[in-house]
Amino acid sequence: MGKTGRIIAAFALALAAGCASIPVEQPPETLVLPYVKSFSDNPPGEGVPGGWRPWALSRFKKPTQYRLVDDAGRIVVKASAQASASGLIHPLKLDPRQYPLLQWQWKTTALIATADNTQKHTEDSPVRVVVSFDGDIERLALDDRMFFDHIRLLTGQDLPYATLMYIWENRAPKDSVIPNRHTSRIRMIVAESGRDKVGHWQEVTRNVYEDYKRVFGEEPGRITSIGIMTDTDNTGENVHAYYGDILFRRIAPPRLTFATD
Repeated sequence: MGKTGRIIAAFALALAAGCASIPVEQPPETLVLPYVKSFSDNPPGEGVPGGWRPWALSRFKKPTQYRLVDDAGRIVVKASAQASASGLIHPLKLDPRQYPLLQWQWKTTALIATADNTQKHTEDSPVRVVVSFDGDIERLALDDRMFFDHIRLLTGQDLPYATLMYIWENRAPKDSVIPNRHTSRIRMIVAESGRDKVGHWQEVTRNVYEDYKRVFGEEPGRITSIGIMTDTDNTGENVHAYYGDILFRRIAPPRLTFATD
């Protein structure tokens, strides 16, 4: 068996075991919006936020629990993971050139002590924000196209052309990039690292347009979805985390200044 065959076979086993945190394209009947619907527009409770839907990684894995809660007067999503992995996903149709800035709030009550996203068997994060992009799959390298074809055969769904995952890492330096071991079309960017900010709300702003170009070396296509995920399936640990509203926005034009007499 060649290198590509070994990679695909290994991933097939991982997928069957529910170990792969890889987003797939949305079914055609899913409502697509040009903006992200806010968590804070919903009442607290067990229901899925409007505009979002559950994102199951595998029927073999215990799902992470998500619920809307009141946190200091605003409605946010609380994620509770116990050796589990799943997420919430929101389909989009958005041009990253027009709305390059992705802004969100997150908080985790603890780090996952044994997690290390550079290692296959400990790839967990207390919080993830996941952005998927459209593109021409026929332009990809042969290994990637074969990988995509195999996922389609296994799941009946298509992988996005490219995916950025923003994560909170234990040790990897902030702003570093962690490759996926199965395909070049998925990259993790460390948006926060270490325990200094654990237990406190953090607001993060990333330029997804620039991040995409830096990571993939090309112009991005349309953004097709945004997702959140708290996962502890590989480490088997427990963690609670929170997500506030997520939005894409334009870059504000520079403020004009005028000379005064």
